[in-house]
Amino acid sequence: MDEFHYTYYESPIGLIKIGGNEQYIGELSFVDDKAQFSHGEPGITELMHQCTEELIEYFHGTRKSFDIPVHQEGTDFQKKVWSELMEINYGKTLSYLDLAKRIGDPKATRAVAGSNGKNMVLIMVPCHRVIGSDKSLSGFSGGMWRKKWLLQHEFKTSHGIQTLF
Repeated sequence: MDEFHYTYYESPIGLIKIGGNEQYIGELSFVDDKAQFSHGEPGITELMHQCTEELIEYFHGTRKSFDIPVHQEGTDFQKKVWSELMEINYGKTLSYLDLAKRIGDPKATRAVAGSNGKNMVLIMVPCHRVIGSDKSLSGFSGGMWRKKWLLQHEFKTSHGIQTLF
């Protein structure tokens, strides 16, 4: 297995740590500074460079989906949730209950929310697109203000409307 490397991208909403190897991206997270959570070796692979380019396009509103392979360690249930998250279209939202129904277990709303919280590849595995059944914003490891920003950014660039919330 390739060695895990990391680099950083200064996005419009803060510093993003990009971690991965030659085969996949395994971490995309917001950090306060470059010393935070730095496991692995500093450096950039070709895939990480491509990821940075795709993030730039995403933040400019020209990219609606990512072409980068992602991989996360987790339970079968978590992997099922993360896979389903990637099916939520850009500019759309889904409730935790709807997501639980989509994976075939409408009683698993809390487990779905827990799996969302364990997602380590933010934006690319778009857990920010999952909201409460009452349309409220809840739960995002990158911070609620970033979740709101991401949703408004996607809504604006896909619908031409400034405000969602």
